[in-house]
Amino acid sequence: MFGIDSPELLVIAVVALVVIGPKELPGMLRSWGKWMAQMRGMASEFRGHVDEMVRQADLDDVKKQLTGTPGLDLQALDPTREIKNAIQEGMAEGEKAMSEAKSQFDNPLADNPLVEPESAPQIAAEPAPDMATPVVAEAAPAVPAAASEAVPAAEEKPAKAVAAG
Repeated sequence: MFGIDSPELLVIAVVALVVIGPKELPGMLRSWGKWMAQMRGMASEFRGHVDEMVRQADLDDVKKQLTGTPGLDLQALDPTREIKNAIQEGMAEGEKAMSEAKSQFDNPLADNPLVEPESAPQIAAEPAPDMATPVVAEAAPAVPAAASEAVPAAEEKPAKAVAAG
């Protein structure tokens, strides 16, 4: 602080105590502190104004550089205009697709490969069987009753053997 060392501060404090006296010293230190606070506030305010002027000067320089550039058009850098143009192009494409779909719906024979024109030749199909004549199903061979009973009996023997074993 101002090139004053601690022994010099000690000498100043002792001289102030002797000259001012112990009774008045606290009030004088308080007023000195307020004065220093005001000085620091004024210095910070001055520093803020200087910094603002420097920033303004830098902004002015940048603005001059941008306006001085011959190929740069600041009006063309509008992003909202670009977005509006993209939306309008999309709307135009959608309306075109909608009109094409509507025309195909109104005229289903146009460009539809699944619809046969009325002038197409008809291929003769085989006649459908007459439902009036009954169809007789082939008879299944008769199985003797003894043979059908023998099969379950044969199946029961291994099941009983497994249960007993």
